[in-house]
Amino acid sequence: MLIETETTPNPATLKFMPGRTVMPSGTRDFADPEDAEASPLAQALFDLGDVTGVFFGSDFVSVTAAPGVEWVGLKPDVLAILLDHFAGDMPLFRPGSAGGISVPAESGDFGDNPEDADIVAQIRDLIETRVRPAVANDGGDIVYRGFNEGKVYLQMQGACAGCPSSSATLKNGIEQLLKYYVPEVTEVRAV
Repeated sequence: MLIETETTPNPATLKFMPGRTVMPSGTRDFADPEDAEASPLAQALFDLGDVTGVFFGSDFVSVTAAPGVEWVGLKPDVLAILLDHFAGDMPLFRPGSAGGISVPAESGDFGDNPEDADIVAQIRDLIETRVRPAVANDGGDIVYRGFNEGKVYLQMQGACAGCPSSSATLKNGIEQLLKYYVPEVTEVRAV
């Protein structure tokens, strides 16, 4: 089994592509070891000690190294864990029961005004068809959080969270795209 790697715009994050589906639908962001308890793979990566973030995309895993950690030393360990996991057809998530599940309210969601339904639909469509595929190519994801008084609120995940160029991507790329197609948009903000 061959696992390809790609650099991302975030120098602390590498994108690992196992050549197969990782998440059949959606994405999952693990920002700390406590989040990673739901996934044996994410937990094993955090257990290396030099990992500060793991992100599962449709066909890739992005791993963020701790500040000061060089990829030349960490990459072989990450590859070994990924190879063992995918070659062994191990489960991505631990089995659970519904008894222990609670869904917290999304912090940072901004309520959409029902009068803006058409505008919100246009924004969501542009994000899904134009923005998310480009962001996924860089090892991350972007989540719509709301539209209020001309401002679009988005959350960056994976390699895009904490990336030095993410603010430029938001302002020079995403904001300009949304303003062009949806004149009601005046600004894009990260949450």
